[in-house]
Amino acid sequence: MREVRGRSFVEEFSPGYYGICSLGGMLSAGATHLAITPLDVLKVNMQVNPIKYNSILTGFSTLWKEQGPSSLWRGWSGKLFGYGVQGGFKFGLYEYFKRLYSHALVDQNRTFIFFLSSASAQVFADLALCPFEAIKVQVQTQPKYAKGLMDGFPKLYKAEGFAGFYRGILPLWGRNLPFSMVMFSTFEHSVDLIYRDIIQRKKEDCSRVQQLGVTCLAGYVAGAVGTVISNPADNIVSSLYNKKAENMLQAMKNIGLVNLFTRSLSIRITLVGPVVTLQWFFYDTIKLLNGLPTSGGLSMHQEEAYSSA
Repeated sequence: MREVRGRSFVEEFSPGYYGICSLGGMLSAGATHLAITPLDVLKVNMQVNPIKYNSILTGFSTLWKEQGPSSLWRGWSGKLFGYGVQGGFKFGLYEYFKRLYSHALVDQNRTFIFFLSSASAQVFADLALCPFEAIKVQVQTQPKYAKGLMDGFPKLYKAEGFAGFYRGILPLWGRNLPFSMVMFSTFEHSVDLIYRDIIQRKKEDCSRVQQLGVTCLAGYVAGAVGTVISNPADNIVSSLYNKKAENMLQAMKNIGLVNLFTRSLSIRITLVGPVVTLQWFFYDTIKLLNGLPTSGGLSMHQEEAYSSA
């Protein structure tokens, strides 16, 4: 522990630091994904049955009339626990890999470090998420499949074995790896740009409220950009889990090239932008409450290493 401005906090880059980052990622991702479960239910149904659920307003109306208001919260446990676990791995490991690669690859530019760090973290995060996602998608699109995780896990295992939980791991990586790489890199560069060109002050000279404001603005931009990049793979994931196609190539053929990019894009931007913003806000709030700096950019030591290189 050390003292800064009269407050004690966990040493940066210590095991406790990564533990706080993992806990912050878990709480922020789990809570925000739980909150937008109705939008996620509609998104998945729009992807699986685009003719019936062809817009946000009519889609909500159809679900409400045919399956009742409770249908909008189907799969909530998969959202809470699955994305909570994923968030813990993603944020905690990103911080770890960013420090690791920034020291090992000092001659590489920062964007490459951000890409490599986020991709490395996302590989492990999706391995943790995939079983939860397999249950969530089927619960959301097949009302009689299962009530949630407790009965969904044994049912899927009995029908497809252990492999059934990871049927969609490749398209899940295809969706989340580009999203994560673009999202983290866009966030990091957006934070730098806001402080350097808009506020024109160093992060350390800004108040906590100002720092969290920067976090939210950079988070929304990062979420919107990442959503456009990852939309094709998101459509493929929903198609595979609902057995609309046997493999990725068949799913791409069935959906069509244009639809891969446009189907459910509007609701994904509506959904993902605020979610990513809130994730970064909660994540950085937890870090600040523990005396840690907000996210964005490299540490002072890493900056000096880059300057000397």
